[in-house]
Amino acid sequence: MNAEEYDKMTPEQREQRDNEIRAKEAEEQAALPYKWKQELGEVDIYVPVPKGTRARDLDIKIMKKKLSAGLKGKEKILEGDLCREIKVEESTWTVQDQSEIHIHLEKINKQEWWENVLTHHPKVDVTKIVPENSKLSDLDGETRGMVEKMMFDNQQKHLGKPTSDEAKKMEMLEKFKKAHPELDFSNAKIG
Repeated sequence: MNAEEYDKMTPEQREQRDNEIRAKEAEEQAALPYKWKQELGEVDIYVPVPKGTRARDLDIKIMKKKLSAGLKGKEKILEGDLCREIKVEESTWTVQDQSEIHIHLEKINKQEWWENVLTHHPKVDVTKIVPENSKLSDLDGETRGMVEKMMFDNQQKHLGKPTSDEAKKMEMLEKFKKAHPELDFSNAKIG
């Protein structure tokens, strides 16, 4: 189904379709030999292993575009190409409660959601991801500045005051008026 067909659906049809897709995704994800979750900058993978497993029993390889994990001398539990590149030096793994491997991957591109961990595994619909609320301090400088400007402008509009762009235009006009006192601005339409 393409976006145009989806847009023609009634809200009830969309909700039913979305629920069907979510149920199918949940079933596919539950069949994987691991669980995973992500935030914009990172992916965490949880791989169950037999109780009593220690780090020395494992064979785990984290590479820029590949990942493999399993018990030494046995078939890999997961192995393949990552859907996106990672920062190898900032990615780690640990054994938790001697029963689960926790693999933490740092994304190179911290501004996109992953559809899957390994390219040959089922995808999730990233357009339906609802991120957790983040703090302004979590954002990079440029994004933070843009968000702060939007928040300021929204507050100014709410108070009936000029936005930062409008104030800048008015300031430029005042400077121009002072630089050119010979011009008459009484009939000028500004806006």
